[in-house]
Amino acid sequence: MFARGTVRTVPIQPGLNQIVSLAFRGGLDVDPVSEITVTSGCTEAIAASMIGLINPGDEVILFEPYYDSYRATLAMAGAEAKFVTLRPPHFAMDPDELRAAFTSKTRAILVNTPHNPTGKVFTREELEQIASLCREFDVIAISDEVYEHLVFEGEHINIATLDGMYERTVTLSSLGKTYSLTGWKIGWSIAPPELTAGVRSAHQFLTYAISTPLQHGAVAALHADQSYYEEFIAKYRNWRDLIVDGLTRIGFEVYKPAGTYFVLADHTAFGFANDVEFCRHLVAEVGVAAIPPSAFYHDPADGKNLVRFAFCKDEATLREALSRMSTGLKSR
Repeated sequence: MFARGTVRTVPIQPGLNQIVSLAFRGGLDVDPVSEITVTSGCTEAIAASMIGLINPGDEVILFEPYYDSYRATLAMAGAEAKFVTLRPPHFAMDPDELRAAFTSKTRAILVNTPHNPTGKVFTREELEQIASLCREFDVIAISDEVYEHLVFEGEHINIATLDGMYERTVTLSSLGKTYSLTGWKIGWSIAPPELTAGVRSAHQFLTYAISTPLQHGAVAALHADQSYYEEFIAKYRNWRDLIVDGLTRIGFEVYKPAGTYFVLADHTAFGFANDVEFCRHLVAEVGVAAIPPSAFYHDPADGKNLVRFAFCKDEATLREALSRMSTGLKSR
């Protein structure tokens, strides 16, 4: 995954060493004792990073649509969100819009790749553009990488590995997505000591400690051999292709995801006024649950034509959902 440098580990709990090996494979020089913090899932790692590193009045750049906890935790920190919108069909980053979001008040930018809910995998060129602006404006990058092993096209690149970025990056991930153990709530942050100190100052008063038995279970999961990851991505790629093809046949305009286990689609062919109305109809009349993405935009109108489906289900469930929609939805 990462091409430069070597990984230095110290003789401590094997789980921390394995986090380093997986996150910075062949890459950076990391001290697990002073630079890794175990958190209650990645959601708590996000909160600890925001509260511990962001001050009231700071600006933080978010790519939208965004994971909903980002904006909530910024509010807890008393910070202001600035938005860079990723638009269909490709959800490409607009370099001019990105540069315009940086000001003298910008403290951090939050990068999520692979990206929830669009399924976008940020390219190296896009990450280099972000990194350049971080260096120019002396800005922290908070990098949410929980879907790092769910990449179907492209490659996952950690922004911390780019020149001059490790010292200003907080890398976040968790056990939940890669090992299908979301309820265990085992996450982590990786950052240089001065940034880790901020994360830990907040973490100390959010959860303090994470379930010890589940941490031991996490160590076992982290030592899975390479065949696990190959089977994992093959399974999810099959489910991705199944739901994308099925939704297309039903009449949706589908934006095929390059990563994650979410897919966005345009529902306007079915004649509903917005995503909330459409999703309510799906649940009440069709028997399928989906998420209205307008909740992931600062202006809900930007998401009103979209619907988000999750394909982290077994094949029989996905086929049943497609069958119900094929029968219960009609183009208007």
